[in-house]
Amino acid sequence: MKLLKRLLTMGGAVPLIGMTLLAALVLVVAVIGFGFSPAPGDTLTIAAGPEGSNFARTAARYQKILEQQGVKLNILTTGGSRDNLRRLMDPQQKVDVAFVLGGQAGEAEVEKLVSLGSVSYQPLMLFYHGQPKKLLSEFKGLRLDIGEEGTGSRTLALALLAANGIKPGSEGDKTVLVNTPDQDIAKALVSGQVHAFFAMNESTPTALIRELLRSGKVHLFDFAQAEAYTRRFSYLNKLTLPRGAINLGEDIPAADVRLVGPTVQLVAREGLHPALSDLLLETARAVHARPGMYAKPGEFPSPVEREFRISEDAQRYYSSGRNVLYRTFPFWVASLIARVAAILVPVLIVLIPGMRVLPVLYRWSMTRRIYRYYGELQKLEKEWPNADAQRRAELLQRLDRIDALVFNTRVPSAFGDLFYDLRGHIAQVRLQLQQTPVA
Repeated sequence: MKLLKRLLTMGGAVPLIGMTLLAALVLVVAVIGFGFSPAPGDTLTIAAGPEGSNFARTAARYQKILEQQGVKLNILTTGGSRDNLRRLMDPQQKVDVAFVLGGQAGEAEVEKLVSLGSVSYQPLMLFYHGQPKKLLSEFKGLRLDIGEEGTGSRTLALALLAANGIKPGSEGDKTVLVNTPDQDIAKALVSGQVHAFFAMNESTPTALIRELLRSGKVHLFDFAQAEAYTRRFSYLNKLTLPRGAINLGEDIPAADVRLVGPTVQLVAREGLHPALSDLLLETARAVHARPGMYAKPGEFPSPVEREFRISEDAQRYYSSGRNVLYRTFPFWVASLIARVAAILVPVLIVLIPGMRVLPVLYRWSMTRRIYRYYGELQKLEKEWPNADAQRRAELLQRLDRIDALVFNTRVPSAFGDLFYDLRGHIAQVRLQLQQTPVA
């Protein structure tokens, strides 16, 4: 307040400038304290999957692209999709984003996490040995390897088996779940130690899936009821592995194989910085936009909403593209410009109209300081005619005090006319009072 009073009593344009700067300073403090967006940072952590899995290989591609933008991506090796969700939900885990399969999330996870969009399809492949099978229900009572706890393949396999009346561990169901090391699964299938193996690239090494696809000793299950599965489970997609897709010369597979599988979503914690969200989606586009075994050109990344709601920043990106700053400048330069603009823009919004409003307010303030003495003069004039000699002496003393106060008031030169008018009126009142006889 002392600073404000000093600014108001200084001459010339200084009070106006001072008030404007003071208002700007208050606004800057408010912006920083309540609405200032923090720096996006230059480090991200992604929960991927086991070593050798498709999730891990995709994360490594993300890492190289982000490094070119000056952002370091830490890749966290996990057990798979369910494990990724667990780490995202754990506040003690410093995980920013993760690859998550559709159909894996519970209600609590859906409420607290957001999606940046779907980035690819993830087919479920069921390898088995023996006579060809047409229905999933034919695997009841057999020894099945559906993946470890924390994998998306296990969660999806249990759901599909249950839909076919297969509930391992329940009364009357002799189906046995086994867990076989990756390096032994091929031999276990051929020898009959394992009758069927449910595999998804999110947790199963890509090399193992390729080995099984090329093997002439095991079959890849054809989901003849793929359409029905997609109607029963909304998060599933009907996919096709084309004839000869694995090896044209050897005609592997020898016919189109119908598969089912969810999409892979890029899931993040709420509060991910908008700049990093844009950067991740740019990276996802660079990695996933090309045509693949199951995806069309430009199909991914996609804002199709599954269990998780699409974040507001991701919606903006899909509708209008990457922020123009981050599209034009290197990441760290754009980040600096954005932070400076976050302060300057609100300040300018206040300063520009303020330059018009403040002069009016300032003149009103100075006029009010001077005109308040006229009220004292009016009271004194009204009381004078009916006052006795003693009371008139007191009123003259009050007039002297008013005169002294006005004389000591610091008034900018721009308001000198009002100041000297007031002093002239005080002298005029004094003369008038002295000439008025006692009643």
